[in-house]
Amino acid sequence: MCDIAPRAVTGSQIILGDEEIFEAHTGGKLSMQLKAPLDTQRALSIAYTPGVAQVSRAIAADHTLAARYTWANRLVAVVSDGSAVLGLGDIGPAAALPVMEGKSALFKAFGELDSIPIVLDTKDPDQIVETLIRLRPTFGAVSLEDIAAPRCFEIERRAIEALDCPVMHDDQHGTAIVVLAALLGATSLLGRDMKTLRIVISGAGAAGVACANLLLSVGISDITLLDSRGILDSGRDDLNSVKAELAQRTNPAGRTGGMVEALEGADVFLGVSAGVVPEELIATMAPDGIVFALSNPDPEIHPALAAKHAAVVATGRSDFPNQINNVLAFPGVFRGALDAGARRITPKMMVAAAEAIFSVVSDELAPDRIVPSALDPRVGKAVAAAVAAASDSAG
Repeated sequence: MCDIAPRAVTGSQIILGDEEIFEAHTGGKLSMQLKAPLDTQRALSIAYTPGVAQVSRAIAADHTLAARYTWANRLVAVVSDGSAVLGLGDIGPAAALPVMEGKSALFKAFGELDSIPIVLDTKDPDQIVETLIRLRPTFGAVSLEDIAAPRCFEIERRAIEALDCPVMHDDQHGTAIVVLAALLGATSLLGRDMKTLRIVISGAGAAGVACANLLLSVGISDITLLDSRGILDSGRDDLNSVKAELAQRTNPAGRTGGMVEALEGADVFLGVSAGVVPEELIATMAPDGIVFALSNPDPEIHPALAAKHAAVVATGRSDFPNQINNVLAFPGVFRGALDAGARRITPKMMVAAAEAIFSVVSDELAPDRIVPSALDPRVGKAVAAAVAAASDSAG
């Protein structure tokens, strides 16, 4: 048994008024800034005609020069079809745009990368991938956002195959990276061997599938996933191809049933669904349990209730301790990939990102501090350096 007593979990909820929120979004959250003023005739002649023609001629003769003389090589396209936005669901591209603008703002603030939000008025994978192919000269990387499962798996796979630049679906891999970082923090704090944990993942959509795959890749073998109909087991005949394949690689004990059967004796509960988990089921977990209730805005179980039975509790919210937030990962991941000139973001780079996030707080661990704050300025730089070093393009 670990001798670290669970702490009471309290929130410091930030109260936001409608007027304040809408005022901050009026006219959008982004603007373009010039790198040099256009305040003289000479400056205008250099930036535009006739000077720009020399640069265009040079790029026409050698397309690789675009990486040096345009912003495309450092520009991230933040792309969504609006089909799975936050906890709001399929709200369409126009309503998704404020979220994509927010992601672009985070890229700039935490990764020092320019990005452009792009929302597409189609859910057709063929059209989405074709659009990205046609736009490729404009950007250097693609962050796919808020695309519903299972289409998101196909779109990401096909975009990676079609484009010669980094592509990552953040809802999948950003979540998985920060979950792994938090698990590194929790197990280090508790003196546990991460590979021996029995983990239950509630939710078999984009985030749940990616979390399972990344945790499997680091040697955790006892993982049980649940969707809305119960445990993913190889005997079920109602699974889509993604879930069916994952069922073959998880649930080694062959459990069947639902949350009751899955959670009994489990070491870790990871919630990435909109479901609710009663306190009495958390109470059936093994001693020194770990609860990551990441559904937003309402966690699967309130952290104060989970803390009565678990040694470490985390949520996806900023007003409770241990916020597992994708902003800890994606700005640094893309920055590192672009710094290294990587064509792909690999599982090795994702693990490196998780380890870098953990390293920021490895000497400061506490039950309410297993991951850094989303505002910690050390995180983006640490992640970028680790991802660049782990890239196949490094060194």
